[in-house]
Amino acid sequence: MDKNPWLREFVEQTDFIFLGACAVCSALSVYSIYSIYMTMNAINDVRVVVVQLAASIVGIIAAVLLSIIDYKELCEWHKVHMVLCIGLMILTAFIGYGPAGTTNKAWIELPGGMSLQPSELLKISTIITLAHYLDKYKDNINEIRTFVKLAAIAIVPFAFVAFQRDGGTMLVYLFIIASMFFAAGISWKLVGFAAGAVVVGFPLMWFTGIIEDYQKNRILAIFDPDNPAFKTIMVQQNAGKVSIGSGQLFGKGFMTDAHNNVPLPQNDFIFSFIAESVGFIGILLVIALILGMCYRILVIGSRSADVQGSLICVGVFAMLIFQTIINIGMNLSVMPVIGITLPLFSAGGTSVLATYCAIGVVLSVARHNKRNLF
Repeated sequence: MDKNPWLREFVEQTDFIFLGACAVCSALSVYSIYSIYMTMNAINDVRVVVVQLAASIVGIIAAVLLSIIDYKELCEWHKVHMVLCIGLMILTAFIGYGPAGTTNKAWIELPGGMSLQPSELLKISTIITLAHYLDKYKDNINEIRTFVKLAAIAIVPFAFVAFQRDGGTMLVYLFIIASMFFAAGISWKLVGFAAGAVVVGFPLMWFTGIIEDYQKNRILAIFDPDNPAFKTIMVQQNAGKVSIGSGQLFGKGFMTDAHNNVPLPQNDFIFSFIAESVGFIGILLVIALILGMCYRILVIGSRSADVQGSLICVGVFAMLIFQTIINIGMNLSVMPVIGITLPLFSAGGTSVLATYCAIGVVLSVARHNKRNLF
């Protein structure tokens, strides 16, 4: 007789390859941030390293615990976690602050020098909530009345992010929402309508001042990087490109003083530091690792026994792949700097923890699935 049937079942149903790939990313992140702390003047407080390590460990534990909870229950409780997340977003209007290098007050200060970015947690709640309602109305999603209702549900969390004027996070939300609607089977007519709204809306935001001057300059600088007017704006991206190129084929290594000076390399530009450390060959392996994680999410979603599970995986995939593409594009100067982190790599406890929570929900889809994933 099996003395530990629960443990055996847990081991059999947990996707340790996927979770292991995530852990490798976190280990590389912590080591990179520690190397930056030891060899550069970008980090003056070892707490940044400690927070990243702690967030990674707690995140992995949270992912495992969330995988045990049936994702259907998380969907049923969508109103509870959505209200809690929105409540935290409202709180930033009163006690929010912006850390060094940021322009919006989207963080809440916690004891012990810690901080919380509610919009990261709201991403997960949005994915779960949208999956619930898209599944609920899947049979008549292309009826105008239903589409408007679903769009209104999606706009609620997006509106709170827009209130914080965090352009990067707004784009992530839009991509998540669009991907989940598309995967749910929205008609091409409605896709065209939404695309038209974006085409019309962007110039309106540009000329009415919704897009602020510094954001406009970051966009314009990408198309005219040699313009003296954008010299200050392009400092970080130009330094990032130099750093990536100087890594050449096999890199300089991590614990060396030979790294180029990139402003805030532990945050949005950690990709450039890793590329300089491991070189072209090494960074291709890092990208392959991230893409492998994203592919695994799609595999789990494609094997889901219901629409809710599939849409949750689509939402998490959209979040991770969009952030990865934009962040790498920022480092290569083909995208403007809009404050989007590289998932599991960039320094930031809330970002890491939220990403692992999203991964935990995906693992829940894999576990509580009537089809055999293995």
